Amino acid sequence: MPLTNDWPSPSGYLLCFKPCNLLTATGVRIRARKGAVKAQAKHEPTVFRDQLLKHVASAPPGDYDALYERLVQAGVTLEMLKYADEMFDVLIIGGLLQPGGDLLQDGAPICTFALVLQPGDKEVREGVEAINKLSRRYKYLQKPLEERALPKLFQYGHKWPADQRDKLCHATGLMIAMGLVTPAALNVMTKEHLIKDDVSATMLARIFKSFLGEQTMDQLATALRKGGVRDLVPFFVPSKRTPAAMQDWFKDKGVPAVAEWWAKRQSVAARELLIATVKEHAEAEEGTDAIVAAIKAWQTAHPGALVEPADALVSAVWQALMSSVDWASARPDQIDALALREITKYAPVLEPFCSTAKTQVGLINVVQVHCYEDTRLMKAFPQILKVLYNLDCVSDKAIIYWHQKGAKPQGKQHFLKATEALVKFLQEQESEDEDE
Repeated sequence: MPLTNDWPSPSGYLLCFKPCNLLTATGVRIRARKGAVKAQAKHEPTVFRDQLLKHVASAPPGDYDALYERLVQAGVTLEMLKYADEMFDVLIIGGLLQPGGDLLQDGAPICTFALVLQPGDKEVREGVEAINKLSRRYKYLQKPLEERALPKLFQYGHKWPADQRDKLCHATGLMIAMGLVTPAALNVMTKEHLIKDDVSATMLARIFKSFLGEQTMDQLATALRKGGVRDLVPFFVPSKRTPAAMQDWFKDKGVPAVAEWWAKRQSVAARELLIATVKEHAEAEEGTDAIVAAIKAWQTAHPGALVEPADALVSAVWQALMSSVDWASARPDQIDALALREITKYAPVLEPFCSTAKTQVGLINVVQVHCYEDTRLMKAFPQILKVLYNLDCVSDKAIIYWHQKGAKPQGKQHFLKATEALVKFLQEQESEDEDE
């Protein structure tokens, strides 16, 4: 193709290109250096603390309603969820807690509304109520309070002055009573360094005392169960882990209701263990001596358990022995014979533990109630009583006393009538012995 003059000149190319705008970084995130990010993050908690303290400082001293209002205002601008731990540090102990349990000393003022710095229980309560209202408003604060803030404070409890530790425990008891937190936060106090010198046991008793000032013992027991605190033994030093020592501790600390509740709970647990032990030996068809030895070993391991009422021990042993019998395999017309055979076999197990008149009358009542509840055995009651009498588990005086004024209300008239002949025989025999 021949060249023509219409071909554009080089300068024409340059004129065709118009100036265009350069790309900008608008909307593009520029990554900072890792060192700069870490340095900034290191100072963020102190920045949050300083801003929080400015809000709190504007509230008049001692005015907890104003404190709550300032905290609500702070929640609009501050990242309370991100810095919940730091916020609770400020509101509970007055400043930021460092690893090791010391307050950060960087010249920042101490929060005058801090719970542990209040002059009395009244002010602590008002502070807790302000925190409670704040946490109800911002519900995301409850979880970090229970799962991080309180456990972190408790684990350094041994380093705190006794009065501040006492106020922290008082506040915690109120928080649990209000439903703000559960006792799950207390589990951290089973650590060895807190158990030492009775720190954990003292804190636990103080928390319970504050709770019981608001709620009942039954409600405390329920709260402990729901919070996963199922055993109080790990809060005590090894030398004070016996039931008696723990009961004395709670009584001395002004919470007798806890002492009574713990005694009952230990008694129930010990009774269940005894029943399981005796039943296991009986089902294995071990001899009388082996079963009696197992019961005595249990008594040694649980001193003071099932002492009151008088029939507590024989009641548990009777229940265990009867539950080991295979009643289901017997026909209705065989029940009486089976009952008498088994009771004859196991009466020597009961005899060593029926040494007093009270325990003997108690055993008769245990058998009475058992026969009343298991109607298949109601007709066999007089014969069962004869077996127990012949094998020295109960005396004639115990049977006569039971018949005259010691019987339980369950089926009372039926059992009294059914044993009239036996009682009459024993009374006549007693009269003959007196004449001789």
